[in-house]
Amino acid sequence: MDTTLTRHWTVEQFFVWAENQDGRYEFDGVQPVAMTGGTARHSRITQNIYFALRSRLRGTGCSAFGPDLGVRTIGDTIRYPDALVTGTRFPETERLAPDVQVVFEVLSRDSGQRDRIVKVREYAAVASIRRYVIVESTGVGLLSLHRAPGEDAWTALPLIEADTLALPEIGIEIPVAAFYEDVDFTAG
Repeated sequence: MDTTLTRHWTVEQFFVWAENQDGRYEFDGVQPVAMTGGTARHSRITQNIYFALRSRLRGTGCSAFGPDLGVRTIGDTIRYPDALVTGTRFPETERLAPDVQVVFEVLSRDSGQRDRIVKVREYAAVASIRRYVIVESTGVGLLSLHRAPGEDAWTALPLIEADTLALPEIGIEIPVAAFYEDVDFTAG
């Protein structure tokens, strides 16, 4: 993608354009932003999150998705979290998840500032999101940001391998260690 693009895109223009691209992109409300390719470790952690969510959410009315389903945050900004959970049924042809309650982002080498600062603010602007979990990829650890319904401010809870991530908004708990099953931290 030409990073010198200065025209203002609409969300619909972004979706049409993105369907024909080889890479993955988010939309910052003005133009597409490339999402860099992940590592095998990032992929394994993401798969572990998705498996842990899916296996625990069966029969609850909640569904886990990611990373190909978007979330509209501030204005026209579209983000694609590594995993998300919604309790609302919606057409399978939709590109954006409605009423997202929980969002997971796995940190990558270049996403730290965006995930820890920009997306914290953006996800806070979505009234339905009650929990944002930032998952480390260079070692075991999570930062769980949560808030009560109707509140804007997040409360932060750091978790380590021996802890369990409580997700009362969707009625499940997941041991932190489950997110790191078969992940090798000895290389790089």
